[in-house]
Amino acid sequence: MKEPVDLHTDTRPPANTAEKRRVLFGTLIGTSIEWYDFFVYASAAALVFGELFFQPLSTDGSAWTQIIAFASIGISFLFRPLGAIVAGHLGDRIGRKKMLVVTLLLMGGATALMGLLPTYAQIGVWAPILLTLLRILQGISAGGEWGGAALMAVEHAPDNRRGLFGAFPQIGVPVGMLMASLVLTVLTLTMSTEQFLAWGWRIPFLLSAVLILVGYFIRRAIDESPVFQELLDRRARSSAPLGRLFRSHAKTLVKCALIFMGNNAAGWILIAFISSYATKHLGMEQSSVLFVICFASITWMGTTLWGGILSDRIGRVRTFQLGYGTLIIWLVPLFLLIDTANIWLLSLAVLTMTIGLGIAYGPLSAMYAEMFPAEVRYSGVSIGYAVGTILGGAFAPMVAQMLLDLTGWSPAIGIYVAVLCVVSLIAVSMTRETRGTELGAEDGSRESIEIPEPDVVR
Repeated sequence: MKEPVDLHTDTRPPANTAEKRRVLFGTLIGTSIEWYDFFVYASAAALVFGELFFQPLSTDGSAWTQIIAFASIGISFLFRPLGAIVAGHLGDRIGRKKMLVVTLLLMGGATALMGLLPTYAQIGVWAPILLTLLRILQGISAGGEWGGAALMAVEHAPDNRRGLFGAFPQIGVPVGMLMASLVLTVLTLTMSTEQFLAWGWRIPFLLSAVLILVGYFIRRAIDESPVFQELLDRRARSSAPLGRLFRSHAKTLVKCALIFMGNNAAGWILIAFISSYATKHLGMEQSSVLFVICFASITWMGTTLWGGILSDRIGRVRTFQLGYGTLIIWLVPLFLLIDTANIWLLSLAVLTMTIGLGIAYGPLSAMYAEMFPAEVRYSGVSIGYAVGTILGGAFAPMVAQMLLDLTGWSPAIGIYVAVLCVVSLIAVSMTRETRGTELGAEDGSRESIEIPEPDVVR
């Protein structure tokens, strides 16, 4: 069924196939590298950081040590809005491309330095302090990264394929998780537990330096967003994009945060909590669990891409509703299956989870971009996304561990995340459909025309 869109059709010359591929590849690779860095930390926090950096800070046993380690994941989320504000303001003033290069270098530098940090046994309390400071830098970087990558992809896209193009930076999240899980799986299979604790855990962090160099040269080759270039040509940049954003689009920011909250919480339960729970609480083999997480990353990629494509066909709102409905139904059975401590049932549990997770993640870039005018778009999508991560995933692994300790019943975690997903489902259901909204720099009245159904990317 065809949907109405703006009369202001895209008058920009169509980008050639090579340019499209370069943009998609650049946003995918850069985002994958950024999130590899982020997930390496999350995996290390789940597996070794409690013992190496935080155990001496806890006098109440290993459970609180793990809670503190998970809390260190959440600390960086508190600084994402700062990164979103700075990168969003500058991205709306000097361009999307420059900020993407800056955020990539900041994330990679912080991650590589983590691989060189001495542990608590070597320098005492300075170890967790320095680790936390570097984690904060990761948070600042991540706060500005996603918005820029999402806009580069969506603003380069044909009107009827924004969901598909916008899914590529989204795929960077499971790709980053896959890379991190693969590296950790190889390390745990090729060295003893003692070797991994002594020095092996540093390798994934140091690898980041190589990946960042690759990402840097790829991102430098991407053309600036045509929408931002149009703003430059028309000299229509807002002198104070943040002020205009908060004055005129505060309600939209709140909606953005609530729409993403449930998906982000579910994602971080998969990324950081399930592997720790399966290995430390249920006694499952660590390498086998990490191998399952690798497969889950692959299915998450596929369902995220499908979610983007589906949103081009049936609309962003209905796609979100489908994804969140699937998650809400599955979150309690998820933990019942995991509790069997059977590797095949664990696989079924997490692979099925990625269906709802991906469907509700694929349309996010396109929908966010379509909710804000070009002059404040970078700021809007970055801040909305950052606040959503605080409300959703920032402390989800920590809350999950606390619920497990208090109740002894893991489905309580599923209920907690399902409640967040219900809130997100309500928020997206109260949002008007954005598919087909004009993304150009001009403001003014808009009429509707029809666009054809999306075709495949060539």
